Amino acid sequence: MSRAVFKMMREAVTLGEVLKESRRTIYSKPPRHPIGAAQSFFVMMVFAAAMLTPAAWILHHLPEYRQRAQQRPRT
Repeated sequence: MSRAVFKMMREAVTLGEVLKESRRTIYSKPPRHPIGAAQSFFVMMVFAAAMLTPAAWILHHLPEYRQRAQQRPRT
């Protein structure tokens, strides 16, 4: 039981060190190069297209996938 407690304490100490490291990279100053509305819109559109294109492809070809599944006999 004492080994488990010591192990948990060691892990808690290392987690605290990791959190301290991540807090050092947070800045409270304004950005050096502000991003405009057009750039933000473009980036959001590219991200949305990257996320939705595979789903749209699968939904578009769903009838074809169903036909393939029906043609193959299940064993």
